[in-house]
Amino acid sequence: MKFTMSLIGVLLLALFFAWLTRRAWHARHPLIKWPGTILSGLLTVLCAIVACLAPYGIYRLNPADAASPPEVQIAGTPAQLERGERLARLCTGCHSSTGELPLDGGPENHVEGMGTLYAPNLTPGGPLAGWTDAEIMRAIREGIHQNGRSLLLMPSDQYHAMRDADVQALVAYLRAQPAITRQTPKMELNLIGAIVVGAGFFPTSQQPPVTMPVTAPSLDAPEAYGRYLVTISGCAACHGQDLRGGDSPFTPTGPNLPAILSTWSAEEFIATIRTGVDPTGHRLDAAKMPWDDFAAAYSDEELRAIYTYLRTVSPVVGVP
Repeated sequence: MKFTMSLIGVLLLALFFAWLTRRAWHARHPLIKWPGTILSGLLTVLCAIVACLAPYGIYRLNPADAASPPEVQIAGTPAQLERGERLARLCTGCHSSTGELPLDGGPENHVEGMGTLYAPNLTPGGPLAGWTDAEIMRAIREGIHQNGRSLLLMPSDQYHAMRDADVQALVAYLRAQPAITRQTPKMELNLIGAIVVGAGFFPTSQQPPVTMPVTAPSLDAPEAYGRYLVTISGCAACHGQDLRGGDSPFTPTGPNLPAILSTWSAEEFIATIRTGVDPTGHRLDAAKMPWDDFAAAYSDEELRAIYTYLRTVSPVVGVP
């Protein structure tokens, strides 16, 4: 309702400034005609652009091609629950009020000034209780809500590559958490938020549909498996797409990982993730580099695979 009223207000302003433009254009005095026509004309165009971008932003959030996902029934075996619990640690930064499991919903509005967007409660006491396993899998890997709208800030671009076994294990764990009834505010964008989305400055989480089985290498191929873990861990969000330093305004600016690791051994890398203290004695800021979540999510063998892959990436920008 607030968005609709704001949009109506913008349209009325556009009409008002268009009327002023017409009046100024017919004025006889040049000091009224030209400055008035230019100023009111620019304001008319600005309001018209806003009146177009805001509805387009809402349209982008509600794609027409979000088909229902195929049915999936996840068994929830002990092995799936164990794996899913470890992977769920990657979600605590947003979906937990305490930074720990269970995933009872985040405490922070991620779009302050542009509307309301809290990471929802993912326990059986939250909205997912009414979702199918396939709908949860689609939300994780494709960034699509149960009702078909696009999610925002859900890192589905990195989870899109998550293998079927891992995403099913994660869903199994989400179902097995204790039911916590804590509710987060409903997602709602105001006029500014809709304009930002419509202009493309705030991308949605929607990804191409997953239509084929998704697999991944195993620890038997540590370099390839390490690349897979780096992808689903979202390292590129902070460290840049080439992992040589980030520059995104929406995430902490991570350093050049290959350059840093060029002087570390695998044991030093693993110890850094386990303790949060690097070989130089520098303590990592868990709010910027969630080392404790990675420590809980991955075994030593998996961390070694990540190290193996990162050592294959050139530390020099522009060098393959």
